[in-house]
Amino acid sequence: MKNQTNYNPDVLSCLANLSNDEVFTPPALVNQILDLLPAELWKNKEAKFLDPVSKSGVFLREIVQRLLIGLEKEIPDHQKRLNHIYQNQVFGIGITELTSLLSRRSVYCSKTANGKYSVCDNFQNEQGNIIFDRTEHLWENGKCKFCGASQAEYDRGEQLETHAYQFIHTNEPAKIFNDMKFDVIIGNPPYQLNDGGGRDSGAVPLYHKFILQAKKLNPRYLSMIIPARWYSGGKGLDEFRDEMLNDIRVSQIHDFPETADCFPGLNIRGGICFFLWDRENKLTSKIVNYKSGKVVSEVNRSLLEANASVFIRYNEAISILKKVSKFKESTYNNIVSSRKPFGLNSNFSGFTKEKTEKNNITLYKVGGIGFMNENKILTKKELIKKIKILVSKASPGGDTYPHKIISSPIIALQNSCCTETYLIIDVVKNLKQAKNLTAYMKTRFFRFMMSLVKNTQNISRGVFAFVPVQDLNEEWTDEKLYKKYGINKEEQVFIDSLILPME
Repeated sequence: MKNQTNYNPDVLSCLANLSNDEVFTPPALVNQILDLLPAELWKNKEAKFLDPVSKSGVFLREIVQRLLIGLEKEIPDHQKRLNHIYQNQVFGIGITELTSLLSRRSVYCSKTANGKYSVCDNFQNEQGNIIFDRTEHLWENGKCKFCGASQAEYDRGEQLETHAYQFIHTNEPAKIFNDMKFDVIIGNPPYQLNDGGGRDSGAVPLYHKFILQAKKLNPRYLSMIIPARWYSGGKGLDEFRDEMLNDIRVSQIHDFPETADCFPGLNIRGGICFFLWDRENKLTSKIVNYKSGKVVSEVNRSLLEANASVFIRYNEAISILKKVSKFKESTYNNIVSSRKPFGLNSNFSGFTKEKTEKNNITLYKVGGIGFMNENKILTKKELIKKIKILVSKASPGGDTYPHKIISSPIIALQNSCCTETYLIIDVVKNLKQAKNLTAYMKTRFFRFMMSLVKNTQNISRGVFAFVPVQDLNEEWTDEKLYKKYGINKEEQVFIDSLILPME
């Protein structure tokens, strides 16, 4: 137990996050990321560091602490060493006016760089090297040209924060610091922006824009901590995923499927990762998997496996995927329906609770079933008379593992349809095939192969890209599937560690 008299907690480890999108980085995590950088950097008085998304200032503060130690022999005088580091080596851009003040307070010990209590006594202005200039969005057709923000949502008066982040709202990021060359760009960028209210609103991912902008500055090293959803792409992220996975300069990825391992109290679906981009890297990448905050696997491998277009986060999964891929079987992403298979929104209300002569089509919807008239079905009417296997597009539970991955599949008999709450996994010929498919879907194998792609709450046809199609005239169990694909005991234990059994 700590001595309460002498216990002096780090205030930056106690800050509450502003939101899931603007997350303060714990100091211990910052140092874990800084440990990726070569030790000789801390002894280099010419090295320059930039945090273009400064919130609490913790990255810059910890960088300063390391430089203070590393440069002690070269610049013995403590105050001269401080002044040199603050004036020539550490730079930041606040994401808001509030966070710029907080960052200066953390780094300079004063909200103004030239204030009475500033630990640097050479600054002539209030901002020092942690700047914030209010930036406005550039609207085109109701969206910001730079970040995609909704004009209706973010076109605000001067008294409100615009969330037009300075680093990404320019075509010339180098001009922000007068074409200065940075050895290291590092930080924790904002993750997303709401794209405009309303029932069907979503979020525009932002974090990849900071990474792409940082690459334009061509630093020696680049490291950021971001959501792991980019592994399989998705909304606004497909091109970024392809760019990252084909970039040999991505030398390390540290992967945390459970968000709480990095940010206690938060649940960012798909988990979190941080990476090191090394301008001189020409080798494979080091992939480090974590569970409960501890390293469980560390392997040097390619970011892209053969015939894959997504990043396989688990090192132990590679051998399983290769065994299954050898069979060259068709996969369910070619069979599963697209979103809204019958053209009916999740809030569709044109149904009755009871079956009538007029409303005689069973409708699977949020909260159970209803009954509707066939004339209201907009697409895929030919499937109404077929037996279909449905699954909710929203996966159950959070990001803790083991996980079920999907909700229990539903056998929808003839004269049925569904809203966009469900996907159609397949259309089958008879009840025997329907039961065999649902049994297959309940196997750990089926859901594990899904998990190699799935890293958000919602399920789409793309997450079935590695799930092989089986002969549905046969009944499938995990034992039978493991034998077919040669999955050994160690691999089975790994699958069990991620996937919960399903009754």
